[in-house]
Amino acid sequence: MTETELRERLLAILGGIAPEAREIDIDPEQSFRDQLDIDSMDFLNFVTAVHKQLGVPIPELDYPRLASLSGAVHYVLAKLAG
Repeated sequence: MTETELRERLLAILGGIAPEAREIDIDPEQSFRDQLDIDSMDFLNFVTAVHKQLGVPIPELDYPRLASLSGAVHYVLAKLAG
């Protein structure tokens, strides 16, 4: 999976949890919480969906690494490669 494909996949997962994500231009470096109206449960649902849909195990200690689009892309790419 390329970085661009992964980015689109993550945005689709995020859009299923926070529909407003489909309507705005997400700043890849800024946290999802700062850009979207999501709470901790929404973020947990995002992490869980990433795990289920992409088959990437995500330990709780790594959750903060998925707080932004850029962070999530780099984290998942590293997990898929390793």
